[in-house]
Amino acid sequence: MDFSIAVLLAQDGVTNGAIYALLSLALVLVFAVTRVIFVPAGEFVTYGTLTLASLQLGKSPGTVGLLVGLAGLAGAMEVYAAARERTWHRLPRRLAIYLLVPLSIAALVHLLAPLTLALPLQILLSVAMVTALGPLLYRVAYQPLAEASVLVLLIVSVAVHLAMLGLGLWYFGAEGSRTPAFTSASYRVGDVQISGQSLLVLLFSLLVIAALYVFFGRTLYGKALRATALNRVGARLVGISPGLAGSLTFTLAASLCAFSGVLIGPITTVYYDSGFLVSLKGFVGAIIGGMSSYPMAAAGAFLVGLLESYSSFWASAFKEVIVFTLIIPVLLWRSLTTHHHEEEE
Repeated sequence: MDFSIAVLLAQDGVTNGAIYALLSLALVLVFAVTRVIFVPAGEFVTYGTLTLASLQLGKSPGTVGLLVGLAGLAGAMEVYAAARERTWHRLPRRLAIYLLVPLSIAALVHLLAPLTLALPLQILLSVAMVTALGPLLYRVAYQPLAEASVLVLLIVSVAVHLAMLGLGLWYFGAEGSRTPAFTSASYRVGDVQISGQSLLVLLFSLLVIAALYVFFGRTLYGKALRATALNRVGARLVGISPGLAGSLTFTLAASLCAFSGVLIGPITTVYYDSGFLVSLKGFVGAIIGGMSSYPMAAAGAFLVGLLESYSSFWASAFKEVIVFTLIIPVLLWRSLTTHHHEEEE
């Protein structure tokens, strides 16, 4: 391996690591606030890519039907909850969030799909569509079991993952899709060729991470999520709604995953079942961060990307094994250095 090959592999590793970092942040965020291991994160990634691919073909994406169905179910659950708890004054606001907004997004995407739109507008519609699925999924599948144990929530996550996997096959088919690159530019630095696409992926990922830093550090809702992540019971005592925190968390996580799908589309062909392996690599980064530290999770994700890239050169048949084996020493070290405690009641 000479220097130019090492730099090209590092470029691929950093590009992939930037995408894995977004997934790691989504996984850490969801687990810290709701105790849910976000197994279906990969399906949100594939939905983001395949929704964008459908719009580029001038077809209404299958996620429109899923969004309408989840919105109707969530709206019915809100009506039932209002009738049971006698909280009719809250119903209009909840119906606006869980029914009116998703149906408006679905209608807008369905009407604009046959038109030849600019790529930035198609990306915006795709991310908005997949992001809207996040709070609806939380309301339908997770909020009724918010006080259950982590094991029960994990079982629900696996069930949601399998359901979304099957729906992805139904909506998008078994054929893979690949979206056009954001740019075809390339830059030469000495003897090294640097792809403009890789630079844009890294730039967009860093901008999203910076936006999250501002959100959690400067906004009221961001500070509320931080408080919920640190102490759920204490946050509830000071008036932070667990339902609102969960919905907002899943909205942010879904947007991160959808944006990851948009970024990964030009790099590789995406199939309906491609997301699970991608999310597992993001999960490795989240494990390195202890499912609690955002900077460590992002750093771990970049490490995973670099390890995957160099492993593909030295031992391509075992690159996945090498990446996932990284979990073992990390878990062993954390098991020996972390004080164990029972889950809070």
